[in-house]
Amino acid sequence: MFRTLFSIIAYPAALTVFGLGAGIYLLAVLFIKPQTLHPLARLISRLFLLSCGQVLRVENPPPEPGAESRLYLFNHASLFDVFALVAALPHYVTSVGAEKQFSWPVWGRIVKRYGVIPINRKDLNAAIHSLGRMETVLKSGVSCIISPEGTRTLTGKLGPFKKGPFHVARHTGVTLVPVGIIGTFAAKNKLDWRLKPGIITIRFGDPLPAAEYAQSGVEELRDMVRERIIDLIK
Repeated sequence: MFRTLFSIIAYPAALTVFGLGAGIYLLAVLFIKPQTLHPLARLISRLFLLSCGQVLRVENPPPEPGAESRLYLFNHASLFDVFALVAALPHYVTSVGAEKQFSWPVWGRIVKRYGVIPINRKDLNAAIHSLGRMETVLKSGVSCIISPEGTRTLTGKLGPFKKGPFHVARHTGVTLVPVGIIGTFAAKNKLDWRLKPGIITIRFGDPLPAAEYAQSGVEELRDMVRERIIDLIK
């Protein structure tokens, strides 16, 4: 009952914060690059989480920003994951996102202007093309986030990892950063419309430079990163 009542109260507040934040961001991004607007995106993301009853806590801070791009690999349990990552990271990142998002009112325009790469996971050739675009972005010096699970877990447990992100790593030699996100499944999972107030915790793992995985095959690298994320979310 508490969760239902909280959700009824929180949703209007969250929609108001999101609407105002989206309007401000869309107006600003017409004149300013998303990279420069990252502090605004961080603020809006944090305020949106707060309006949904979520307090963000970063236990292991991310590595210091550098000249090289990074690929942040995270466990995916909720729509809150991306907002939490944007709020926690001190520099601009982009990602791949489900193709259907780009047709949604307001949100579709935001993700397009932000630089998100559309992906159709049901079409293998299209998905490979999208990951190829991510490789180009990484080679240009821009960091990305991606969930090796591909989609949100329905059980709260870490799902199997796909090979795509690790092919990207092998092709680009990018530094990998495993990320563990705790609390988002309880806050809002895919099968429940209700919100639950609480704390979202992010733990950034040690960076894994290309020199440390150069001799690893795709499957070995996938399993290595999965074990690191499991350790982070214990």
